[in-house]
Amino acid sequence: MRAPVVPMPKKSAGLLMYRRSKGEPEVFLIHPGGPYWAKKNKGAWAIPKGEFKDSEEPLAAAKREFYEETGFRIYGEFLELGVVMQASGKIVYAWACEGDCDPAELVSNTCLIEWPPRSGRVVVVPEADQGRWFGIAEAREYMRRDQRPFLERLVVGLS
Repeated sequence: MRAPVVPMPKKSAGLLMYRRSKGEPEVFLIHPGGPYWAKKNKGAWAIPKGEFKDSEEPLAAAKREFYEETGFRIYGEFLELGVVMQASGKIVYAWACEGDCDPAELVSNTCLIEWPPRSGRVVVVPEADQGRWFGIAEAREYMRRDQRPFLERLVVGLS
């Protein structure tokens, strides 16, 4: 008898950019693009992240994905924020890095989605439709619940 094939969970890597404003940290989050997310705000924002293959280093993937989803390059020292498992079962690795950007200059890559679901109609949407700086308290409200541990780890790492 054959053992059942268990699919490996998908893996993503991302970056949480932060800056200091009047001595307090702020974080840069993105809002996902597409019609599903259009009217969702609190609990929808996230770190720029994306999937990577086993042959790719997670931090290298995080830097690549940050650029693809924002159009911004980030350099400096990277603070490891560990791993979380999202509600979907996806494993997300993250790092933080100090930086700055103008959200109005965000340029995201695009992807194809079927919309409406099961319609057979495919539309092109940006992976991120906007970016925004948040203070820590506000970020707790707007960030995806399953990614909030990254925010808390950043706060501890900066103290």
